[in-house]
Amino acid sequence: MMAFIKEETEDIKIEETFTVKHEDAEQQTDLIVPKEEAEESTSEEKEKPHICSECGSSFTSKLSLYLHSRIHTGEKLFTCQDCGKCFSQQGNFMYHVKTHTGEKPFTCQQCGKSFITEGNLKTHMKTHAGEKPFTCKECGKSFSQHGHFVYHMRIHTGEKPFACQQCGKSFSTNGHLKVHMRFHTGEKPFSCQQCGKSFTENASLKAHMNVHTGEKPYSCTQCGKSFPYKRSLYSHQALHMEEKPYSCSQCEKSFINQGDLNRHLKVHTGENLYICSLCGVSVTTKRNLECHMNVHTDKKPFSCLQCGKSFRHSGSLTRHNKTHSSPQ
Repeated sequence: MMAFIKEETEDIKIEETFTVKHEDAEQQTDLIVPKEEAEESTSEEKEKPHICSECGSSFTSKLSLYLHSRIHTGEKLFTCQDCGKCFSQQGNFMYHVKTHTGEKPFTCQQCGKSFITEGNLKTHMKTHAGEKPFTCKECGKSFSQHGHFVYHMRIHTGEKPFACQQCGKSFSTNGHLKVHMRFHTGEKPFSCQQCGKSFTENASLKAHMNVHTGEKPYSCTQCGKSFPYKRSLYSHQALHMEEKPYSCSQCEKSFINQGDLNRHLKVHTGENLYICSLCGVSVTTKRNLECHMNVHTDKKPFSCLQCGKSFRHSGSLTRHNKTHSSPQ
């Protein structure tokens, strides 16, 4: 029996969106098992006579079946004192608590990377051994982890079993659904330590950090121009193709992406959602308002790594960086 929770691997970028952990109650060794049940679970035959009436999963002991049944009943006996999150399985609860403490007692002797559970370490070790026992029959791609294999198969089947109860949108993993729900709740748990900007997922924060460091890892193959964001590269590449598929119904002006069209439409409607409380200036995006507020606070979050000079806007830093790279 498997459920999706956090793994600590780098095979694919699923740090916040796709995770795997065994919830089988039989693996929760911190639970006290009655003597007769323990003898049964360690028998050579390894019979599993206790069947779940809901999903058909079988277990070696009545206790294991009971613990498993909480998944179906929704019973959650274990509550985190730090954040209030509840769990049906003690093993998952203990795993979660370590995310608050930062405890990672299991360390890889080859690369030094540490993990919360021994199971995660064992899974990680497969990356060093090159072991990939799970192979897709559709395309031949192999995986070291069963969870990643299951995720990959949904690309072929189109299966999206995790649906948002608010808008109906479906996702292939529970992790992706959790990230999506933050758009409804407004939760942005990942904050930039330099400028305070927050994001719904860690990947967005990492991409944002390129603005502060000046790193531009995404390069155009046609002209060599580089960008800090992948989406910026895509928009730039559309310029080479002269493709502008998003057209304004009021003036027939066309745009490279939907976001540019949405901003343009506010010109026709006169809609200015974001107003500065200090001077009354109105702008069409929250990001523009945040940049504008730097004028009042004199905040300069964008710093040059070469000379230390700081700027209010990322565009100003970009222009400044060119003075270092230009020939003398």
